[in-house]
Amino acid sequence: MATLLSRFLAAGAFALAAAGACAAVQAAPDTHPKAEAVLKAKAKASPKAKRAAAAAGAGVAAATAAAAAPAFSAQDEAEPDITDTHVTEYACELGNKITIYTNANDEGHIALRWKKRLHRLNRVGTTTGALRFENPYWGLIWIGIPAKGILLDSKLNRQLANECKNAEQAAPIVAAAPAPKNG
Repeated sequence: MATLLSRFLAAGAFALAAAGACAAVQAAPDTHPKAEAVLKAKAKASPKAKRAAAAAGAGVAAATAAAAAPAFSAQDEAEPDITDTHVTEYACELGNKITIYTNANDEGHIALRWKKRLHRLNRVGTTTGALRFENPYWGLIWIGIPAKGILLDSKLNRQLANECKNAEQAAPIVAAAPAPKNG
């Protein structure tokens, strides 16, 4: 019984020592020498300099917010004209339907019908070769790849429609029959 009690106390002491060592390791944050120099310089700055720096930071933040705010044009808000366009209809998962109107003379824009509303989307260049069209006013993003299309809402950061396929994309792929072997 005494050996069991001594083993239990030894295990408890070991656990407490290990916890203390872990706490000491966690309490000491990793700091970079340059970060320490910056923190020391900020601590030495006078309260007047701190207020001036805060005001300058607020001005920069306001200017950045103004620059980051997308500039909307009247064309982004208005419904586009779809006369003389090529119509492609997409069937998406969950029963959603999208219709895209393209004009051979204007490859920089498409008209997209979503939920009984027609939107004008502007083409955005990509490095992958995917077709990407956006309307910053409504927050719509259409991404078309050879296998499917997807409609996103950039304002709510969510998918509106996925697995959108036109008639050509939805057609089953027929594999070529193997060539007969001679012999």
